[in-house]
Amino acid sequence: MSFAKASVRDAQVKGRRVLVRVDFNVPLADGEVSDDTRIRAALPTIELLRERGAAVILVSHLGRPGGRVDPALSMAPVGARLGALLGTRVKVAKGVIGADVDLDCSGGLGPGDVLLLENVRFEPGETKNDSKLAEGLASLADLYVDDAFGAAHRAHASTEGVAHHVPAYAGLLLERELNELNRVVESPRRPLVVVLGGAKVSDKVGVIDRFLELADKILIGGAMCFSFYRAQGIAIGNSLSDDDSVEAAREALAKAEESDCELLLPVDLVLGREFDAATEIRESDGVEVPDGWMGLDIGPRSRQLYAEAVAAAGTVLWNGPMGAFELEPFAAGTRVVAEAVAAASATTVVGGGDSVAALKQFGLDERVDWVSTGGGASLELLEGKKLPGVEALIDA
Repeated sequence: MSFAKASVRDAQVKGRRVLVRVDFNVPLADGEVSDDTRIRAALPTIELLRERGAAVILVSHLGRPGGRVDPALSMAPVGARLGALLGTRVKVAKGVIGADVDLDCSGGLGPGDVLLLENVRFEPGETKNDSKLAEGLASLADLYVDDAFGAAHRAHASTEGVAHHVPAYAGLLLERELNELNRVVESPRRPLVVVLGGAKVSDKVGVIDRFLELADKILIGGAMCFSFYRAQGIAIGNSLSDDDSVEAAREALAKAEESDCELLLPVDLVLGREFDAATEIRESDGVEVPDGWMGLDIGPRSRQLYAEAVAAAGTVLWNGPMGAFELEPFAAGTRVVAEAVAAASATTVVGGGDSVAALKQFGLDERVDWVSTGGGASLELLEGKKLPGVEALIDA
């Protein structure tokens, strides 16, 4: 997917106001940003625009205020952190559209200046893709840049609607995300090994289906594996599993039988009485889970098996932890996979969410070729779905 004609690299921005949709949905603690990864990811586009003489107006959501003003979800802490990273003052507007914002944009916002609008989800029309809100956002600027890959799968006013009212371009981060993830699907170095974890098969059934046709191996970990075991009639004790995921797993197993892709499940487990770091623990040589126990990590033989598959890969895509890595007694499976991905000579791509959190927890996030900023967006793109925020740029 190319953006040669719709890239911010090619936009004429000198002396113009540029509205940039960023993904600054970052965690806060005690009124400050506790993880600025997503802010840092947007810096290349912001700095490019400033260097080329644009006045930059940023818009993002933060949390889920439900269309109501919530002071705890104000963009003020984000603006402070962004200003520190840019080494310049970032003004935070009092709202998203309206008289105060118009004044901010027209009164003294010059080349290189940065204005951050208030949380766009304070506006009830944002998640409804309200045309008046989209038009209001478009009226603030001369052109629009979408650099929020993490929100590109949502047809909201600031991600899709606005692109129909003003010349629209893809930002550097959005471009890179699309290029890296599409390369996994369209031109991977072989063998292609896909590692999938997390809780529900139903959440990732689209990715499983697609990669059963494209990948050489799919390695399943996390609570997802228990739905596969249930589909095979294997007891899972108190392990996490839902009926929808069992049916999805049963269908995936049937498709795998007819596929050239090898679908691997864990061969041993680490069990706990409860979801607690202080719980009683035991290793299970097989995968049957007795009543009163739950599977909370893959076992040592599975770790070795998965690490060897990753080491032999030409391309690795990883999405989802192998167990309850946030609890130290059950972190080993995810840690071993993370270390294998970091050490691999393969092209390595990690898709958003808990996988990224795990890489950071183990200090390995700098040793992966590409770490996606979008969880849901990356999954939908890999499934082959069209992303509204991306399609709007193509149609603009």
